[in-house]
Amino acid sequence: MLLVCGSGGGTDLTGTVFERGEDPPSYKGAPDEDAPYVWVCDSFYQVESGGSALRVDGSEIRVAFEEPMPRGFDTKDTAVTAAEEHVRTQFARIGVDPGTVDVEVTKADPV
Repeated sequence: MLLVCGSGGGTDLTGTVFERGEDPPSYKGAPDEDAPYVWVCDSFYQVESGGSALRVDGSEIRVAFEEPMPRGFDTKDTAVTAAEEHVRTQFARIGVDPGTVDVEVTKADPV
């Protein structure tokens, strides 16, 4: 399992790439179980009211979350590239310049 962590605007977002041989989550909308690499991460967007409070660049904004949208990939490289792009896109959706987002990919430690 790989963790793809993005940091920007004083906040963080982490998603997971399940690797070949690991069991990705199985729920409505999950990708074909035969995909060797599966990316899963929240998606969110800024709202005027409701949602959840989030501190970004020193100011409080409100965000609403969408259902996680797992995606299957044939190779590790394409999964990680898509994951990094997804993380940067989420930051852009809340007003953080995606070019300023630091993204780190790490191997999750088994528990």
